[in-house]
Order: sequence, then C-alpha cells, then structure tokens
Amino acid sequence: MYRYDHYDHALVAERVAQFRDQTARFLSGALTEDEFRPLRLRNGLYIQRHAPMLRVAIPYGLLSSAQLRMLGRIAREYDRGYGHFSTRQNLQYNWPKLESVPDILQHLSTVEMHAIQTSGNCVRNITTDHFAGVAPDEIVDPRPFAEILRQWSTFHPEFNWLPRKFKIAINGAEGDRVALLLHDIGLQFVRDGAGEVGIRVIVGGGMGRTPLIGHVINEFVPWRHMLTYVEAILRVYNRHGRRDNIWKARIKILVKSLGPEEFARQVEEEFADHDADSIITDEELERVSAHFADPAYESLADVDADYVQSLADSRAFARWAQRNVHAHKRPGYAAVTLSLKKTGIPPGDVTSEQMEFIAGLADRFSFGELRVSHEQNLILADVKKRDLFALWHAAKSQGLATPNVGLLTNIIACPGGDFCSLANAKSIPIAEAIQRRFDDLDYLHEIGELDLNISGCMNSCGHHHIGHIGILGVDKQGSEWYQVSIGGRQGANARLGDVIGPSFAAADMPDVVEKLVTTYLDLRHEDELFVDTVHRVGIAPFKQRVYAAEPEREAA
Repeated sequence: MYRYDHYDHALVAERVAQFRDQTARFLSGALTEDEFRPLRLRNGLYIQRHAPMLRVAIPYGLLSSAQLRMLGRIAREYDRGYGHFSTRQNLQYNWPKLESVPDILQHLSTVEMHAIQTSGNCVRNITTDHFAGVAPDEIVDPRPFAEILRQWSTFHPEFNWLPRKFKIAINGAEGDRVALLLHDIGLQFVRDGAGEVGIRVIVGGGMGRTPLIGHVINEFVPWRHMLTYVEAILRVYNRHGRRDNIWKARIKILVKSLGPEEFARQVEEEFADHDADSIITDEELERVSAHFADPAYESLADVDADYVQSLADSRAFARWAQRNVHAHKRPGYAAVTLSLKKTGIPPGDVTSEQMEFIAGLADRFSFGELRVSHEQNLILADVKKRDLFALWHAAKSQGLATPNVGLLTNIIACPGGDFCSLANAKSIPIAEAIQRRFDDLDYLHEIGELDLNISGCMNSCGHHHIGHIGILGVDKQGSEWYQVSIGGRQGANARLGDVIGPSFAAADMPDVVEKLVTTYLDLRHEDELFVDTVHRVGIAPFKQRVYAAEPEREAA
C-alpha cells in the first residue's frame, strides 16, 4: 500500500498543528462558530445531533493492520469504544470531544492517516473496488490511479472551494462494484481494439434530493490524460455550477441543465486547451505502482484438499464460504468478507476490540492489509484457501462471520437520526428490526440475493435509491415515517428505484419488507432475483400486496 514520503509527513504534521491552534482559538472565544465551521469541516469534523462526529479518510478503502489498531485505540480512548464504516469507505467516530480532536489527528498522523477533505466543498475520498488488485475480472489495477487522484486532489488550489462536495469513483474491473453511474465522476478502465488502456468517463450521477444516473461523455480517454480530463470537467463545473442554491449546486444539476452533449462539448474544449498540463508519465505511474506490488504469494494448487474436506464436513462453514469467500486472481488464494452485519448490531459498526482482533487476522492471514467495502464490511483480500477454515473459526468467535453477503440482512444504512442532525428519521432501529425478522439463514438463502438500503434523509448516505428495496426516512408533522421504493440497482445497468406509495410508520417496516419478499417468492421465475422480478412485473403487484392489509400509514 502507499507509504507517505517526507512531503506527506510534513503536510499532515503542519495541518495537525494548524488545527490544534484553530481549535484552541475557537474554545477560547477568539474564533466565532461561523469562522470555525469551514476550518473544522476541512478536517472532517461535523457537529451532529448529540456530539461532534469525526470522519477519518481511508483512501480507496485500503488499510494496514497498524492503522486499524490505531483506529481501535482511538475508539477506546477518545470515543465510546466503536467506530462506524461508511459507504464512502471512511470511518466515523460519533462521540469525540471537540477539545480532543487535535490529539486524535496527531495519533492518526503517526500511522499515516488524516481526516483532510472528508468534508467541505472539495474532492472527497476517492473510492474504488474493494477487490482491487486481486479480482479475476480486473482489466487494470485501479489503486495506483486512485492514489494519483488522491495526491492531485488534496489541497488542489483551483478546486478547494467548489460549488458543492465532489465524489469520484474509479473501477478497473469488468464488473462495477463501486456504483460508477451514481458519482459526480465515474472512471471505468477499458481496452480498445488494439489493447490500449483507456478510461470511459461518466459524469453527473448522484443520489440525494435529485437522484440521477450519470452520462458517458467520453468512451475512451487514454490513461495518461486522466488528470487533465478530470481537471477539464472540474473547471467547467467550477465555472458554471450553482453557488446561490445548495440544492442545485451538484454537478448532476449542471449536466442536466446544459444537457450531456453540451456539457461534454465544453469539457472537450477545455481539455484541448490544457491537454499537456497534467500528463501522467510512465515514470510517475511506475513510482506509484511500486507501492501496490503483489505480496509474496506462494505457488499453490487452486484446489486445496483440506478446504474441500472442510466444506463437506461443515454445513455452516460451507454456507459461509458460499456467501463470504470470493474468487482471487492467484491459484490457491481467496478474498474474504468479514461481515459487520450481525443481527442486532448497527450496520457498519465495529468495536475497538473487534478492530484489534481484525488487525490480528490481517497479520495472520492476509499480509497485514485489509479493505473497506462501500457495503460497510471489511475484506481480507489475500487468504490462502487452506487457511479459510481457521479464519472462519476465528472470525465466528468475534461475531464477524455472518454468512449474509448479498442477502437481505447485509443492510446498508447511514447512522440516521440517532446521530445525524440532518436526518428526518432513525435508520439503525429499522435495520435491526428487519434483521431480526429475517434472522433465519435458510429463509435468507431461499430469498436469494437482495440489496436493502436505508437512509435517514434525502441526502441518501445509505444509498436507498439503488437498493433493490430502498427505505427513506421522512418527517411527517414531527413523527418518523418511512417511504419505500423497489427496483433500484447499481452496476453497469444501474437504475433508480420506484416509490411504491404512501409512507409507513416505523413499527410497520418489518411487515412491509416481509410482504414485498413474499410477493416476490410468489411471482418469481426459477432463479430470478428479486430486482429482476420487479422489473419484469412492475411495482403494481407489490404495491397491492403491501397496502391490502391497511398498515398504519400517512393519508397522502
């Protein structure tokens, strides 16, 4: 993984010292709240419903075991003993004391971490595939390019005060595991007919108050021109993006208002004027790529006899392997998802003890590295197949082996109204109630793959728009209600879900989800997924079943 050079160390150290001074000045009254707000936001510090929230950057979701141990230590010493992994592959602390935040940032700096640009109207954390570097369907390892984007975007003077926050995802695999079409910019590596590597550029996607699917504005940008082309997009946005209306400030609104063709024309014009400004040289790509060289893999047979025997001997292990073990580019190895979705635990939450335990698993089984997925789980990317049974036993002892990846209880959820001051309703209790209703693995496997996403407000931090079932918290005269959509999906055929009708009271949500599921089971064709059944038959049968029993809901 990438290691800081002396410039990185100096930059982060200076920022920690700067923020320590700013915090002291604010606490002494020398800075007003309005003066302090932009300073704290650029250091990842929010003021939430009950306490500050600190968002720590995890660039493209890659962590070392030493970094995870430090995150666990901070959770234990400065928070309430846990952290929350977000859909942007970052980690959030929900209870730090304001006066302690500079000390937290100092501790982070000792393991080459920070909270810079995890908030504010700037380029946020670059995200990528949690299987990057090991996926069998990979065209190009995107991690060096994600790191180049990270270095380019950090403190970029031209793009440090954009009209609104800005999110970029980059994907090097054939399969889209990063929701490219729902980002401000999505970068998909491709090869042309001659085998040359380039990037398909997608712009103007996003969720939130106005969800939109992004548009391809260039089918093939040579990889050397990635930064110049991204700069051209940001210049057009910076020039024309709305600054007078926060709800219309995202690039998706600009692309929609100009039209994708006109937006692409302006980008091409800007690109032509500055084509040579930020060319990525062979030397620079080699320099950064050296940080992502393969670990010391052993030469192994792809079929391990002990692993095969363990699958035959243990139904529980076989079920876990079916859902949580993933293909690897190297024979004899696998990638493994450690589930943070045990029933009764808020999705994405992990205790300090679990963090330290997982760091030990990474050292023992996966070369001391792990990844964060946008589904709010953790990944050990390089596990020998012969070690999978031992890893499962260890993970199970800490509640990290729930075999539900891709299933209904692998819920994506934001922290919601329990913490966030923007939320209209709580997300965590709804997720827990649904998990309890479907806490039967046999039933979950009968249902099959089904993504359920929950957001506490229209900002869509839980990605409810692209859930096969999406749940959105709404406020109705001071009460918490929940709007339900179905048919959303991510990937190359990304689609926004359709709202089925009036919203529901919190107590009704497990019943609503169960009725949606039983309708699907009644209507599906053989081996047809929930989302495919919805697209085939439409929402009408689901709506009719859900509302037939007249659960408590709003009048209109």
